[in-house]
Amino acid sequence: MWNGRTVSVVLGTYAEKDSIQGVINGFLATGLVDEVVVVNNNAEPGTREEVEQTEARQVFESKQGYGYSYRRGLAEATGDLLILAEPDGTFLPRDAVKLLTYSDDCDAVFGTRTTREMIWSGANMGTFLRWGNWAVAKLVEVLFNTSHLSDVGCTYRLLTRDTLEKIQPKFTVGGSHFGPELMLLVITSGARVVEVPVNYLPRVGESSVTGDLRKAVKLGFQMIGFILRFRLRMARGGRIRAAPRMLDGD
Repeated sequence: MWNGRTVSVVLGTYAEKDSIQGVINGFLATGLVDEVVVVNNNAEPGTREEVEQTEARQVFESKQGYGYSYRRGLAEATGDLLILAEPDGTFLPRDAVKLLTYSDDCDAVFGTRTTREMIWSGANMGTFLRWGNWAVAKLVEVLFNTSHLSDVGCTYRLLTRDTLEKIQPKFTVGGSHFGPELMLLVITSGARVVEVPVNYLPRVGESSVTGDLRKAVKLGFQMIGFILRFRLRMARGGRIRAAPRMLDGD
């Protein structure tokens, strides 16, 4: 629990059998997390048994895809504050404190993996991925005139329950570009948003997307196309801007 609000962590899993148990236990060991929801998205054999050895709640999503997995997890989670993370060992559970700290003032907190000092040796954040994520994030920043952004693909994020309920009916993406959709829906909902740097570690095992440069490039262009189409749709419907902060009593 954080300042009287319950905290849920959502983990979508497909190929993280060797790391998921440690990640779950790491989040629970912070003493701040009330529940961990694991979405088994047709995961590799042995994953179910690894999760069952923990206190996490496991649900099963048959529709294959990053977006379907995390959409299901968000629908299942019960917390007032909802943290999305990866079960592959690339994120530190203790960094959840950074997201929670800013949740006192903001409706959504986005992690960024592109801060050089926070990238660990051996992490899969080479020149192409680092600058590619930064460039697409800057595209979002310019097109939507929003807060500082430097990583469009970081899963480590926090949403308040109220923010989720505003945007949840608008989810459409089931694939790997769900991340940008979530980001854009939050930004255009009028939520107060901030980005914070998080540690980025070497992955346990190999990613089915970013481990292959060709797939990563394809995903990058898919994200750009989605962002541009979203911007065109928004031009017709407009966006809600975050209300300015005011002193108590003003």
